[in-house]
Amino acid sequence: MAPARILLAGERKYDLSSPIVMGILNTTPDSFSDGAELASPTPGKFRVDIDKAFSRARAMVSDGAAIVDVGGESTRPGANKVSVQEELDRVVPVIERLNSDLDVTISIDTSSSTVMREAINAGARMINDVRALADAGAVDSIKNLNVALCLMHMQGAPATMQQAPDYIDVVTEVSNFLSERVSFAINEGVDRSCLVVDPGFGFGKTLEHNYNLLKNMRDLRPIDVPRIIGVSRKSMIGIVTDRDVKQRLAGSIAATVIGLNNGASIVRTHDVSATIDAIKVFEVARRA
Repeated sequence: MAPARILLAGERKYDLSSPIVMGILNTTPDSFSDGAELASPTPGKFRVDIDKAFSRARAMVSDGAAIVDVGGESTRPGANKVSVQEELDRVVPVIERLNSDLDVTISIDTSSSTVMREAINAGARMINDVRALADAGAVDSIKNLNVALCLMHMQGAPATMQQAPDYIDVVTEVSNFLSERVSFAINEGVDRSCLVVDPGFGFGKTLEHNYNLLKNMRDLRPIDVPRIIGVSRKSMIGIVTDRDVKQRLAGSIAATVIGLNNGASIVRTHDVSATIDAIKVFEVARRA
């Protein structure tokens, strides 16, 4: 069965017959890429500068992002967990500002049921959960609300996930996991049209695992919901190109186009404008 092409996110309905872009807005001091750039100049404890975060989000929307994904807990390899209160302090004021002043779907990148509830109350209409509803109460925070939900695969936890990733068949194992989590969500009352899945590039996977998944995304079956690709600036690009984080645009676009060709419907990226251009060229070629 071909993946569904409609995504519900609160009051919005996205036709995914053409791919859309999710812009990344990190509100963390230790994001592998850009979170610290949004820090307030206040000395001491890290605080998000709401105006900087809003300006970044506004630029992404202007460039064509349909979704802005706000994250308050770094999930880079080696990252440690933050408290729920710290995560709330980082993301809720940003979500409230974006919801007030931007016409865009706001996603919250979290696995905490508490953060999910508060983010929805603040205006978020999508949940991006790298732990795929592992937190007790997570599914109860979102079911019956028509809030979009991304279920991601991760082997292990961020602090240790890249120490020794191991699979017999990475495509089959990721597919089986995501299929089970989709079934769980639906059985718990989440509308299938609200669901998307993410293979979790870089989350408990070696370079070979990542590229095997990228090449074989169409084999993530029998998952009949749309797929997200999130490869932007990741180490799977840096290792191959021998480029620093801020110099990985070309490699990220190349991997994104491979993902689009293999069935991705949503692209999660730091670089919205360039990604939109790549999608436009891809779509013209695909329809020619």
